[in-house]
Amino acid sequence: MSLQRLAATREMLLYYSSLVSRFGVFDENIYIRSVSIICYEVKLRMVDLNSIITLIGTRLAIVGNEFIFYGPAAECEGCKLKNTCNNLKVGNKYRIASVKKEQVHKCAIHDIGVYAVEVVPGQTVALVDSKKAFNGSKIVYEPPDCSEFDCADYDRCHPVGLNVGDKYTIVELLNEERPQCQMGYSLKAVALK
Repeated sequence: MSLQRLAATREMLLYYSSLVSRFGVFDENIYIRSVSIICYEVKLRMVDLNSIITLIGTRLAIVGNEFIFYGPAAECEGCKLKNTCNNLKVGNKYRIASVKKEQVHKCAIHDIGVYAVEVVPGQTVALVDSKKAFNGSKIVYEPPDCSEFDCADYDRCHPVGLNVGDKYTIVELLNEERPQCQMGYSLKAVALK
């Protein structure tokens, strides 16, 4: 159902309510149907506004699975579904929010085919400058300037799935001991989205 239908149903319910208040006529069936349609529409709309519909292999299409989109494969060039498959941002992390199992689409890469899935941006744990680490704050991701590749925390300072210069929201401050940075940076572990 469309947003227009939801608006029309809402208007119908408001109009019906005004008739009831004016004339005292009440038809329970019409009222219940109107309220049911509105509740159903609200339930349908209770999805993340940042969600994207894309395609993923049937074996991988499990709610909660996370992945990083690395871009289209060469085999995708001639596919009629390539725009739906490749509508994600390269290098970003995504989490599967729902799977549409109504139809299996053929795919040159996935032998059993692909399902349409709804994905939302995934969370990534990273170490950021502790001065910027506030729950709910928005930051432009800049990893620390570091050449200590053998450091135990290097992968958390430079996590896969975060793009330098992109904006992220700190969704959680992680309660863990502050890492001892070999370069002397004051860092805090956070979950970014």
